[in-house]
Amino acid sequence: MDKIFVDEAVTELRTVGDMLRWAVSRFNDANIYYGHGTDNAWDEAISLVFYALHLPEEIGQQVVHSNLTSSEKHKIVELIIRRVRERLPVPYLTNKARFADLEFYVDERVLVPRSPIAEMIHNNFSPWLYNKPVNRVMDLCTGSGCIAIACAYAFEDAEVDALDISEDALEVAQINIESLDVLDRVFPIQSNLFSAIPKGPQYDLIVSNPPYVDEEDIGDMPDEYHHEPAIGLASGRDGLDLTKRILANATDYLTKDGLLVVEVGNSMVHLIEQFPDVPFTWVEFENGGDGVFVLTYDQLVENESLFAIYKDSE
Repeated sequence: MDKIFVDEAVTELRTVGDMLRWAVSRFNDANIYYGHGTDNAWDEAISLVFYALHLPEEIGQQVVHSNLTSSEKHKIVELIIRRVRERLPVPYLTNKARFADLEFYVDERVLVPRSPIAEMIHNNFSPWLYNKPVNRVMDLCTGSGCIAIACAYAFEDAEVDALDISEDALEVAQINIESLDVLDRVFPIQSNLFSAIPKGPQYDLIVSNPPYVDEEDIGDMPDEYHHEPAIGLASGRDGLDLTKRILANATDYLTKDGLLVVEVGNSMVHLIEQFPDVPFTWVEFENGGDGVFVLTYDQLVENESLFAIYKDSE
């Protein structure tokens, strides 16, 4: 930490508004990358400054002219400098991320929640599950548990199995399961995809945001993404190693009216190229995002010969 730089900022900046303006200038000057909860320098500054002050972001203009104490200024400046120098995403600095209107604990053991699947959860996966009972849900590659827990809130009578191969990730998921009061309905399970689950038509919904970044995109990612666990991002040359296994094995666990929802991001291009005859429904999101497909149990069965080579051995 450049002590002179910090001391200068702490001495000359006086109000919340000063800090916000200074933070935006630092972010713009450093050309940091946004994409872990905000998409611009102003919102990024608000997230850090108001976190440091233990204030809700909604309070906004009410305190912009308020003077800051020396200790408050030091804390804010240090966070802003860490964001710039270390390229740490804000959620790793605050240990907070919002997903589907819920607040989750996050750290560098898990990806920062940002999936557009949140919009589908908010809509109870309509129209596909409209007026259909949802008694049991599987969240594959659960990470922080955000999708599993949000599904438990959406389907209040459902039990949700939250699967992940990473013990570290499941420790974070457990924190969120406890803090969001779903201990009786969300169950973290260590599993290499489906390996820990007995076969049988158990799940009305299988939803997954698996690793899907291909080799080319991994190399081109901004520095911020390299703070996230690689196991949660990379998935082979085309980004589809895990997705193909999910497609090949999902029918062993879905009910006859079950639904499979998977996010593949930019790797949707490779998926369409490799399986041109599979009737993927690509979800259109009102709030932005793409690369999420839907397949019904029947559609998976009809195309199982195309996925057979990727099926897990008995």
